[in-house]
Amino acid sequence: MERTVTVVPEDGLHARPAAKFVEVAGEFDATIAVAPADGNDDPVNAASMLAVTSLGVASGDDLRIVAEGADAEAALEELEAILSTPETESEPET
Repeated sequence: MERTVTVVPEDGLHARPAAKFVEVAGEFDATIAVAPADGNDDPVNAASMLAVTSLGVASGDDLRIVAEGADAEAALEELEAILSTPETESEPET
């Protein structure tokens, strides 16, 4: 399964959004890889913080997510939600 998502968080896929993305990717029974949608880079392991942040994905960039395994569809749904939600909306209220 595959999905292309436009990254909404202001900082792109760096710092807090990347940490959340990687954490959630590791929770599913699926192999998940991500790459910029322009097709110029090879997909990297979505459960690796170093690999994900090395992509240099900025806000407004399109990211391709590929998932294989029992939880592939659920993983894509959850990861798309992280990428399409502004960071301020995803932070817990104090």
